[in-house]
Amino acid sequence: MLNIITNPHPALRQKAKEVDLEEIPKLHQFLNDMAKIMLKKDGIGLAANQVDILKRIIIVNTKDGPLALINPKLLRKSFKKEEAEEGCLSVPDVFGMVKRNYSLTVKAYTKDGQEISIKATGLFARVLQHEVDHINGILFIDKAKNITKGKPRDEQDKL
Repeated sequence: MLNIITNPHPALRQKAKEVDLEEIPKLHQFLNDMAKIMLKKDGIGLAANQVDILKRIIIVNTKDGPLALINPKLLRKSFKKEEAEEGCLSVPDVFGMVKRNYSLTVKAYTKDGQEISIKATGLFARVLQHEVDHINGILFIDKAKNITKGKPRDEQDKL
């Protein structure tokens, strides 16, 4: 089983390498393992860097289940930005407000090696940007304002 690494592990600060398209068929078990650990940890996204594998691979949880995106590229980012609270499985119990593009298009390869293009808005676009930052060696705390430790703000408000 894969383990999620945490800050300050050096792999989190390294830029991941492109996946050779011929390598994709050999990645199925790894992609399944990434999806399993993301779901087990109640995550909505996971990058390969977070399990100490420096490949340009992310998994995002969608309404249809986990979606693996290989060599993702963010295109056509909106001018409209939205600020919202983020957290990260690799930076446990830390939260902060991050401004991100509200919508964008992502181009990537699926686990079957098919090139796809997806338009994303809102939370889905936010998760894509967060995970692509990971494979570029960037953590959300590098962009966050009002960083807090403990519980997310919405849970603090309920106390």
